Amino acid sequence: MAYLELTRGEREDFADLLDGLAPEQWAAPSLCAGWSVRDVAAHCVSFEGVPPAGLARRFLQGRLQTARINALAVDALADRSNGQIVDIFRANTEPHGLTAGFGGRIALTDNMIHQQDIRRPLGLPRTIPAERLRVALDFVRFAPTIRGAWRARGVRLVATDLDWSHGRGPEVRGPGEALLMIMAGRRDALADLDGPGRIRLAARVR
Repeated sequence: MAYLELTRGEREDFADLLDGLAPEQWAAPSLCAGWSVRDVAAHCVSFEGVPPAGLARRFLQGRLQTARINALAVDALADRSNGQIVDIFRANTEPHGLTAGFGGRIALTDNMIHQQDIRRPLGLPRTIPAERLRVALDFVRFAPTIRGAWRARGVRLVATDLDWSHGRGPEVRGPGEALLMIMAGRRDALADLDGPGRIRLAARVR
């Protein structure tokens, strides 16, 4: 499967979303604790164009802690305007470096989750193309730093809007987007899910 082609489409859609936001929406809180919409957008392109030596310095400065490393990466783009952040997206629809890992599925899944981190609190729903969503649902189960299958252990996730399911146990049903977000640890998605396994799943998503 041409994962990079799917990733290009996802990043183009993300750039279109950002391009249409008002200044107050850029400053609004996202689902990522302590991060504004702008912070999330900057994070999604903050590793593009950084050479290996620069990545090594950033990892050392961040003491190899993901949260610290990501904060440093966002800070590195603090002097860019909102429009320049959008320009970086459009210039890098095909990911490079770290985010190009697993055939581009890191960027595809990360960008899809983070686009929803912006859309959900802003009340901007989206229909994600099924072919992209299915790839992200499969990848998020074992993606580095996410490990969605660990959160979903002991329940069976069943998408109601596309042919996808995972796991064993009492069912949790809902839109594929909500299943993706709950595996990514976003409690906001619980409101869109139901089924006998929902309580068990909720206890694992803090």
